[in-house]
Amino acid sequence: MDSNITPPQADTSCGLVAVIGAPNAGKSTLVNQLVGQKVAITSAKAQTTRARLLGIALEGSTQIILVDTPGIFAPKRRLDRAMVSAAWEGTVAADAVLLVVDPVKQRRHELEPLLEQLKDRKERKLLALNKVDISKKEPLLTLAQDLAGRIGFEEVFFISALTGDGVPELKAHLAKAMPPSPWHYPEDQVSDASERLLATEVTREQLYRQLHEELPYDCAVRPEQYLQRPDGSVEIHQQIVIARDSQKPIVLGKHGTRIKAIGEAARTELAEMLGAPVHLYLHVKVDERWQDSREIFEEIGLDWVR
Repeated sequence: MDSNITPPQADTSCGLVAVIGAPNAGKSTLVNQLVGQKVAITSAKAQTTRARLLGIALEGSTQIILVDTPGIFAPKRRLDRAMVSAAWEGTVAADAVLLVVDPVKQRRHELEPLLEQLKDRKERKLLALNKVDISKKEPLLTLAQDLAGRIGFEEVFFISALTGDGVPELKAHLAKAMPPSPWHYPEDQVSDASERLLATEVTREQLYRQLHEELPYDCAVRPEQYLQRPDGSVEIHQQIVIARDSQKPIVLGKHGTRIKAIGEAARTELAEMLGAPVHLYLHVKVDERWQDSREIFEEIGLDWVR
């Protein structure tokens, strides 16, 4: 084993936790809390996580590899099918499966199929009821009893991914569940997503955040160039791909103000994440058939699903 990726402690543990749940249950926010910094994009829109981004959390001599799976929902388009495929692929070799549930919205129509599929899985299963900071106590306990009665959850945690309430206890439990093993990643690595891919995710998050309902899930952000300049700054070129000409004015905004604001917000966040000045260049391309492009799928970290 490379000495660079073995921590100083002896008797190390390392394992994989699949984080699953209905769309918008708070999975990405929870992964970010467990890791202690931002690795997965969060958005008020459901189904923003496309790639199986890993967060890598450390607890004492244990490394917890978190697979932040896309929200699992009824897939219709090829893009949806690829996202769902990626979600279940993330749970194939997990040491534990963590189901995150939003007790306020519940989304039972999306939760039910998930419970059905979880029922027969062999991994140790944990339940995290999220958003306890805004939930009423009685319905919360009733829901916990209902779900625990149907699935053999090893433990139920009441957490708020947003405020961090209950997260340290959950993290400690996950660490204890990991098998003895050398660490799989260097101590200072928090995600396996290449910086190129992470940079596109940050831009895509800003697209959703700033355009809200105006832009449906018809866009992708493609990495074009990612260059380290001699002065230590990073130059990033990205292409925003949309499906229709009518969406172009929405993304650009009047006199280009919208795309400028999107770029500025993404650039600020990237500079903070990368610890270096960032020069971000965005341009928009219309491609009605981008969702049929194998190349684009692979670029945004998804397997091609027929």
